[in-house]
Amino acid sequence: MNFSTKGEYGLRAAVSLAKSYPVKKTIKEISIEEKISVKYLERLAGDLRRGGIVKSVKGKNGGYVLAESPAKIKVGKIIESVEGPILVKCFGARCKLFASRTGTTNAGHTNEKMIAHQCPSSFVWMKLGEQIKKTLYGIRLSDLIK
Repeated sequence: MNFSTKGEYGLRAAVSLAKSYPVKKTIKEISIEEKISVKYLERLAGDLRRGGIVKSVKGKNGGYVLAESPAKIKVGKIIESVEGPILVKCFGARCKLFASRTGTTNAGHTNEKMIAHQCPSSFVWMKLGEQIKKTLYGIRLSDLIK
């Protein structure tokens, strides 16, 4: 499981807002503070808003503010807002078991869930994914600003 820059920058933007909570910040202020481009932050802000992490304040003096207290926002929710579901994937199409049971190495044309159910290591990947998610949802945004 790797997080992209979306996850890293989304978390940094949320931490920036947590430091000033409940005072709003503009995208430009966050951009300067975190050294992230305004354009990239605008896209992330939309994801964070749709995920219920931030609220937008309209108008000339508008900006963004956390939707709730930093103590109530979980890091896992921030990551999933910008990255999508937290999943640990096995080797899928590159797996020799997958290829031998399907006769193909193209994951797009077969039933991967059926193969994962038959794969002895899928239990390990499933447990790893559960632990990563449990860890991320066990960290509050307020834990990152202490």
